Amino acid sequence: MANERLAQQLRFIIEADKLKEIFRQTLVSQSRRRENDAEHSWHLTLLVIILAEHSNVQPLDVLRVLKMLIIHDLVEIDAGDTFAYDTARMADQHEREARAADRIFGLLPPDQTSELRALWDEFEARATPEAKFAAAVDRFQPMLLNCLTEGAAWKNHGVTSDRVIARNQHIAQGATALWEHMSQMIDEAVAAGHLAK
Repeated sequence: MANERLAQQLRFIIEADKLKEIFRQTLVSQSRRRENDAEHSWHLTLLVIILAEHSNVQPLDVLRVLKMLIIHDLVEIDAGDTFAYDTARMADQHEREARAADRIFGLLPPDQTSELRALWDEFEARATPEAKFAAAVDRFQPMLLNCLTEGAAWKNHGVTSDRVIARNQHIAQGATALWEHMSQMIDEAVAAGHLAK
């Protein structure tokens, strides 16, 4: 191809299509089938557009949050999905994902490689208001789906409410209102028998 930059960009876009084949433990609310990573990424970006007003910090750079969330799971093409409560697989998760980030973002021209890798690192560090909100939405969405599916993934893996709270309470760092709402949903899930105490 005469235009090497375009060729690199297309290689990346073709590689990114593989995200549709990475399946998560979370079930979608209607058919109860496993959600794929591309669906998860789309749903997260929709949540940001609708819920950005609930970020703890305003004004929020919504475009930056959207960019983080649309690319942050691409590393799972190589690293696979790590279930949130799988402590054994979580031990080397960051190393696996960092190697994947190097390879996958490295398919792009250097300026775009640097931009996307910096966004991925920012999301992982959760230090900026945008990264904190992105991380809050990323944790809120699967919990919402778990509540909507009567705790199916939680039950399947024997997850208890104390583990759900410990893993997800940092939602409050990005969006206190979302954490308050989710705390109420957790209580309701426990009361309904959808989440073990």
